[in-house]
Amino acid sequence: MYQIDFKHPVSVYFIGIGGISMSGLAEILADAGFRVSGSDWKASAITEALEAKGISVQYGESPEHITDDIDCAVLTSAVHDTNLEFQALREKGIPYLSRAELLGQLMKNYDTPVAISGTHGKTTTTSMVSEILLRAGMDPTLSVGGILKSIGGNVRIGGSGYFVTEACEYTNSFLSFFPKIGIILNIEEDHLDFFKDLADIRRSFRAFAELLPADGCLILNSDIPDWQELTKDLSCRIVTYSGSGDASADYYPSHIRYDELGHPTFTLHGPSGETASFSLKVPGRHNVGNAVAAIALADLLSVDRSVTADALGAFSGTDRRFEYKGTVGGVTVIDDYAHHPTEIAATLQAAAHYPHKTLWCVFQPHTYSRTKAFLKDFARSLCLADKVVLTDIYAARETDDLGIRSETLLQELEALGQECYYFPTFDEIENFLLENCITGDLLITMGAGDVHKIGEKLLGK
Repeated sequence: MYQIDFKHPVSVYFIGIGGISMSGLAEILADAGFRVSGSDWKASAITEALEAKGISVQYGESPEHITDDIDCAVLTSAVHDTNLEFQALREKGIPYLSRAELLGQLMKNYDTPVAISGTHGKTTTTSMVSEILLRAGMDPTLSVGGILKSIGGNVRIGGSGYFVTEACEYTNSFLSFFPKIGIILNIEEDHLDFFKDLADIRRSFRAFAELLPADGCLILNSDIPDWQELTKDLSCRIVTYSGSGDASADYYPSHIRYDELGHPTFTLHGPSGETASFSLKVPGRHNVGNAVAAIALADLLSVDRSVTADALGAFSGTDRRFEYKGTVGGVTVIDDYAHHPTEIAATLQAAAHYPHKTLWCVFQPHTYSRTKAFLKDFARSLCLADKVVLTDIYAARETDDLGIRSETLLQELEALGQECYYFPTFDEIENFLLENCITGDLLITMGAGDVHKIGEKLLGK
């Protein structure tokens, strides 16, 4: 594997530079004096921000983009052998790294690299931790999988030894990392286009835990079934937490209550039997669990509890995580990134505490493989909404539809007695919503694709 010498900056080219993680890495290297350039399929707010910072971005896929002065390239997992720029790299003999390999090498430059993993909640928990460390004046470097308002983007370059990043299990990316502190939020079936089954996913998370050094620490959710299998014979310290209120964990919540907007307040129980009250400005029971994990990490880093409480109390979420978009005709529009049945259920349960007459969910299934694998689970989770509108499946990286369509999910929902509609175009969905949503309704656009455009169009954005 090519090793980057961070003391001697070179020319680095990113294929897929507009990705949320890739763009953050590009910014970090550019700040360190590297000559950074890259390409993406089309312009976006992210690529425009990179260009404004002096990073050269080219659009489309062309071997002519790969020039002889490039010393190293970085690739996303979406880049395959058929990519013309990747082919040009190999023809010229230019070394390359995966995004995860670069991130892993970067982590070695910090005294306390923190990697936050889990099937769900990574972005929110990473954001919570980021807000805590910032408020504590710890000057961290941050790499978040979403746009964090307080730093005006998805990356912050700090001057201390603290580095905080999300750690994604897809394609075993996080096994290229070098964390000193790791968090495992939860483990469920997902990414079954890569993993064989849940047992395969658990093996991957176990391998992630084994990356931690003897003087490191793993913070683990004890609500994970048979979690002891993941920690057996590890040399690092183990700290457990529970989002469900399991009193056998080192950290757990109790007395959870909600305000008129669904924001929870809870009593935290710590490892020494102490208690403290925390209030959040992000809705839902699932965010209580995310907050407890963040509190456990803050304690490990010796952050004063009052600072942690203030930071969590001020955190209002990241883009596309129960994000308030606006109100049109008396209808509140929320956007959410949920694309797994568990995430959908958590978001819709949170919405139940939010003021509304009718809860509408416009859901965009994400990838054919995920839709097929969790078809019945998707239907059950979506039944938590009053009315569901389906878009076509967002293919993302996939080309084989596996014989699955949104109409298949529609049939599952109808079989459960759920009021549900399907339209093949966003225009049809927007017109339907304009005709049927009334004052006091809550409309959530949901999915990991471009479904957010529907709400934005309704709001005139």
